Amino acid sequence: MRDFVCLAHEVPLDGTVSLDDLPGAGRLDLLARFVTSALLTSHGVREDAAAHLVVRDEFTVRVDGATVRNLRPDERSTAARLRDALGARDGAIGHQEAEPSPGVHVGRFDLAATLSRLDGPLVQCHEAGTPLSEESVPDDPTFVLSDHRDFTDAEADLLAERADARVSVGPERLHADQTVTVAHNWLDTGGYRTY
Repeated sequence: MRDFVCLAHEVPLDGTVSLDDLPGAGRLDLLARFVTSALLTSHGVREDAAAHLVVRDEFTVRVDGATVRNLRPDERSTAARLRDALGARDGAIGHQEAEPSPGVHVGRFDLAATLSRLDGPLVQCHEAGTPLSEESVPDDPTFVLSDHRDFTDAEADLLAERADARVSVGPERLHADQTVTVAHNWLDTGGYRTY
């Protein structure tokens, strides 16, 4: 299993966003691309992957590649699914998630609770990390990255405490969706060794 966790710092918690202004809705455009990059291939869905959006450290929207239906590669339809998930947040009670559509879940989990629910080594993506090519390829990793904002001090402290590795995917800062694509390629090729 591959898990990708993105910290969404500005998305409105109530899901009241305009699909005509995705960048103005807490960079929902970027977050929608993150989800599709984590789960979609050219002609299918990565059933061994899940995307987790930790929204304002209060809720987590989880999109599971094994059970999601009708996920399309365009930003607008994916953003609508994320908006609808946040709109269903009242159905998330305690640690029980709501599932507003197949494979799309929302729960009352902050970053610490989300990470506690995931297995496998934790890999923080950060431009100051060790180059990805110098790291060993882990089994069933969880990659954690931030949206267009830097990690907060609290997030950085939590990740410094829990992360098994801190990696950089290249010499330039990339968008979250681009980072996920590089990470998938690294995993798909066994650390760039097999094509």
